[in-house]
Amino acid sequence: MNARFAVLILFISSTGWGLTWLPLKKLNDMGLDSMQLIFIAFISGALVLSPWLYRQYPQWKYKIRFIILIALAGGFANASFQTAIYHGDVVRVMILFYMLPVWSVIGGKIFLKEKIDARRILAVLLSLSGAFIILEVWNTSWQGITYIDFLAIGSGLGLAATNILFRFTQETPLASKVASIFIGCTVIIGSVLFIQSVFLSAPIKELPSNELAISYAMLYGAIYLVLITLGTQWAVTQMEAGRSAIIIVMELVTAVVSIAILTYVDLKAYEILGGILVVSAALLEGIRDDTVKDVTLTEKQPA
Repeated sequence: MNARFAVLILFISSTGWGLTWLPLKKLNDMGLDSMQLIFIAFISGALVLSPWLYRQYPQWKYKIRFIILIALAGGFANASFQTAIYHGDVVRVMILFYMLPVWSVIGGKIFLKEKIDARRILAVLLSLSGAFIILEVWNTSWQGITYIDFLAIGSGLGLAATNILFRFTQETPLASKVASIFIGCTVIIGSVLFIQSVFLSAPIKELPSNELAISYAMLYGAIYLVLITLGTQWAVTQMEAGRSAIIIVMELVTAVVSIAILTYVDLKAYEILGGILVVSAALLEGIRDDTVKDVTLTEKQPA
């Protein structure tokens, strides 16, 4: 498969992730809070993908350890990021999450033996600089580290680990791996809601009577999230981990630009500069035409 086609798919999927604020805002306005929305969306996606997980069992049964690791890493990345965004300072969380290229480049070097050349280092520096400029790092207070900060950092680490695991298991069907992410996130969010209710005496908020909101949340998870997750994770398996992580930062540019356009807010000069840096980094990596070698781990199967 042409590497540049995978880059295109990752650009499109990252744009989709950058636009998720639109359905989230609409569903929040309709009465669904963050935790309810995440749980409904991911359990809907899990239900849609579960038939493939079951049907493809013979193809992944000898690699179940990796399916479990993907469920844990991917589920944690999604659940922790959404929880951090809901309870913490959005800008601070985003800054910590978008350390993703650093973790991916380091992880790619350690686990996948990927080469870190001057071009990749420059792309990482450009993407981080652009993200930090857009997010106004200089206006963020860094006093009082809390568990939210660890969740934000952990979500970036979890996504980097997920992408590396997808590369390690290229022979395992994509749908099964994506299904495990949705199941993992559903289990983690469900466990958090249960613990809050039973041990922290925090009653679970009742679902709104607006059945349309619940239906939209189900469609959001079963169609929109499933498609952009499949696109992202397929593309990730076709390129180096460090390269994909740099392109994924395009989510941030998409989010900022779309919010500016749809809410009629003028972009500030520093936001435009940050966007140019991120786009430059993505293009720098995107125009590579590298061939990704197969790094699938093989396990001894029983006779």
